[in-house]
Amino acid sequence: MTRQTLTAACAFVALSLPHSVQAEPATWAIDPEHAVVAFTIMHAGYAKVLGRFSEIEGQFTYDPETQELGEVSATIGAQSVDTDHEKRDNHVRSPDFLDAEANPKITFLGTGSTPENETTGTVTGDLTIRGVTRPVTLNVTLNKRADYPCCHGKETLGISAGAEILRSEFGSTYALPEFVGDAVSIILEFEAIRAE
Repeated sequence: MTRQTLTAACAFVALSLPHSVQAEPATWAIDPEHAVVAFTIMHAGYAKVLGRFSEIEGQFTYDPETQELGEVSATIGAQSVDTDHEKRDNHVRSPDFLDAEANPKITFLGTGSTPENETTGTVTGDLTIRGVTRPVTLNVTLNKRADYPCCHGKETLGISAGAEILRSEFGSTYALPEFVGDAVSIILEFEAIRAE
């Protein structure tokens, strides 16, 4: 399983979208208080199980004028997985799935981005789960870019992103194919704050 996000794996997603404010690249950091890295996976063909990770951090550089994205990185704590079922969570952390004790971090390092229009595009990168690295493409939407209406008041990006991976490509083949699905849908929802 994974949720790598990926994250944000992820954030990097700010990827493509034009706006006109700063004329030079800025660093944006994922706000962990407003970030969701989740996943779904089919269980025995009956219904999908939803899980999420609570330990998320990441940042990227992005120039709104040129749409140039760079230095993308995100880290997720594999032990922080939560599917609302303690016994299942412990199994997901085991070598059958995340092998979280031996590989406590899930990481995403961006390698490129392609804008499609002013608010959508893709971000490609290397996702590492269980110590195995594979290329992944995130479909990204920029929901909003504006100064935050309260609290920190800094310029903030609101981003939705997603991808689908096969856990077997990361070395997790437990109960394939009938009992636990291979395809894992990754869901990313987060805010990223522009650094000073």
